[in-house]
Amino acid sequence: MREGIHPKYDGSTVSCICGETFETRSTTDNIRVEVCSKCHPFYTGQRQQKISSGGRIERFMKKYGQEAK
Repeated sequence: MREGIHPKYDGSTVSCICGETFETRSTTDNIRVEVCSKCHPFYTGQRQQKISSGGRIERFMKKYGQEAK
């Protein structure tokens, strides 16, 4: 490798919103993530339930106080 053209590549700490932290190597010192392998539904086996929010017409009617026909 040529001297002086490559970024500094040292250990860094990755921290998740759930509180999980682990060490890895990167060009930055600290990395913050929203979802990690400890809290992601794919890895934990928990399924997210989708909530039916209704159609456009029903939401419009509800918003402006009219009843759907």
